[in-house]
Amino acid sequence: MLAGELYLADDPEIAADALRSALLNERFNATSAGDPEASRAALAELLGELGEGAEIRPPLRVDYGHRITVGPRTFVNFGAVFLDVARITIGTDVQMGPNVQLLTPTHPIDPEPRRAKWEAAQPITIGDNVWLGGGVIVCPGVSIGENTVVGAGAVVTKDLPANVVAVGNPARVIRKIGEGAEAGPAAS
Repeated sequence: MLAGELYLADDPEIAADALRSALLNERFNATSAGDPEASRAALAELLGELGEGAEIRPPLRVDYGHRITVGPRTFVNFGAVFLDVARITIGTDVQMGPNVQLLTPTHPIDPEPRRAKWEAAQPITIGDNVWLGGGVIVCPGVSIGENTVVGAGAVVTKDLPANVVAVGNPARVIRKIGEGAEAGPAAS
């Protein structure tokens, strides 16, 4: 599974890992806004790495949690879905709007192996100082370069280089950062 090869998700070891994650995820999402220490403790136990000063607002949904690395000072707004069948690496000072989805799982195109419940996954990497607007979806195997801004509602199906603004479905680069007007929020 971690190598990106096809696997069956009904394996007992995978099921036990998913149960652990579901319980920790439930605990994080149920913590009181008035108890930030309990919230951070639950999140730190759920995730593989949680950088200093990073904040994730509940609700959060993950597959396993421990394959997710969140860099220092990163902010993730409400409603994130991080399906970490493969590794998800989120850099330092990343900003994510509400309802962002990072989706590593893939499924066969051919109907027979898909009917037989075979799956696979590809890692996602979000570079330092990236801004993902509300509702952005990042597909399996995608890397987004540092300082890049992805506009709200974009679907990122291919790698994006550093220092660009990308929008749309599928996301396409509309300009390099530093070119053109910088006024106004591009991604909200």
